[in-house]
Amino acid sequence: MKRISTRTFVLSGIAVALVLAFLVSPFASSSPDGLEKVASDKGIDASVTDHELADSPLADYAVVGVENGSLSTGLAGLAGVAVTLAIVMGLVMLLKRSRLGRSPPPSTAS
Repeated sequence: MKRISTRTFVLSGIAVALVLAFLVSPFASSSPDGLEKVASDKGIDASVTDHELADSPLADYAVVGVENGSLSTGLAGLAGVAVTLAIVMGLVMLLKRSRLGRSPPPSTAS
């Protein structure tokens, strides 16, 4: 059996995440989740106000200025994957850099 490289595996995973974020996210339910539903039913959310980021470009899983709801949600999903990927890549680069700065552990060979 042919073994795939780590790079191919990672790039394939990123491609799958991007495709799923764009194509599947528009099918997510817009109904409130269980906690929101109970808060609404019990009147706990009576004093709820919008948070500071309610006017941000990706608020409510949509891209401001895109009229098509499915396209807007798909683009927001792509943006979410891209931001997450950038954070993970930054962390990996920091970890690599910190490991390169350390000296190798002493040999335990006898």
